[in-house]
Amino acid sequence: MHFIQPFSDTTIQYAVKLLSQHNVIGMPTETVYGLAGDATSDQAVAKIYQLKNRPVFNPLIIHVLNKTMAQELAIFNHIAYQLINIFWPGPLTIILPRHPSCAVSLLASAGQSTIALRMPNHPIALKILDNFGKPIAAPSANKSGRISPTEAHDVAQEFGQSIPLILDGGACTVGIESTIVEIDRHTINILRPGGVTQEQLQQIAPTTTHNDTEIKAPGMLKSHYAPSLPVRLCVKNIDTNEGLLAFGSVPSNLANAGIIFNLSPTGDLTEAAANLFRGLRYLDQPTRIQQIAVMRIPMIGLGQAINDRLQRAAADRKS
Repeated sequence: MHFIQPFSDTTIQYAVKLLSQHNVIGMPTETVYGLAGDATSDQAVAKIYQLKNRPVFNPLIIHVLNKTMAQELAIFNHIAYQLINIFWPGPLTIILPRHPSCAVSLLASAGQSTIALRMPNHPIALKILDNFGKPIAAPSANKSGRISPTEAHDVAQEFGQSIPLILDGGACTVGIESTIVEIDRHTINILRPGGVTQEQLQQIAPTTTHNDTEIKAPGMLKSHYAPSLPVRLCVKNIDTNEGLLAFGSVPSNLANAGIIFNLSPTGDLTEAAANLFRGLRYLDQPTRIQQIAVMRIPMIGLGQAINDRLQRAAADRKS
C-alpha cells in the first residue's frame, strides 16, 4: 500500500491497525496535519519526538473524540466546560490538570501535572478516534522549526516513507495551529493564539495574553519534572547509597549501585526517552538511596532532549 492514501473504510482500518501497533501516521485535522500516535503508548510518543527531532521535551496536544473521553483524562471546571461546549470540535486546545486515572503517557505531558486537550473538527481525524477508541497525540507533522503542513504532500516532503501511512484529507480548512489556553480561576489565559480568537474567548470570560515569565504551552520551554532526590550526571563511579539511571551496558564499577534502572540495555535512544520519566520515578526512593546517578547519554538525536531533561533535573533547586 502506497504511504499516501485517500479516506476510505479500508484506509481507516489500516490506520487503526498501525496505531494499535505503536506506529506513527500522518493524520489530517482542520488546523494542520498531525503526526499521530497512541497517546497512551510511551513507545509511540517517543517515536513522535524522534521523528520531529524535537529539541526539548515539550508537551504534546492530545486529541480526543468527545467530552466523555476528555473527562477521563483531565479535571474540568465550569469555564472549561463552557469552552468545549462552544468551541469543540474545533481549533481550541485547553490545558487542564491531569485526572488521577489519566492513561496518557507521561512523556506526552512532558512529565507535568497538566495535559493539553482538543477535539479536532475533521471527519478523518474523528473517524480514526472513533475506531481507535483511545486518545491520540498529534503535534504538527513537520520537523521542529519548519513550516507546519497543511496538505498531505507537505507531510511526505518532511518524512518520506519513514512513516507508513499519510491519510490525505485535502487542504486543511483552518491552516494554522489551534489556540492554546489555560484557565486561572475565572480568567482565560491565552498561551498561543490560533484558530479561536481572543474576541471569541472574551464572550466566555475575561482573557489575558501569555506572560513570558511562565511558559506552559506545547512547543515552548517549560519547567520540567524533577525527582525529590538530587541528581548527578555523567558518572564514572558510584556509591551503594546511590541509584543508577543506566543507559546501555553497565560497567562493573557502576554495578554496585543501591538500585539500578536501565533506560535501554541496548542503547536505543527512542526506548530511553520512553522510559525516562518511569526511570526517574522508580529511582526516587529516599528511604533506600540518597541520590540518583546518571550514566552518560550521547548528545545525538533524541539524546539531546534526554540530556536537556536530565540537566534540568540536576540543576540547583534553589536557583
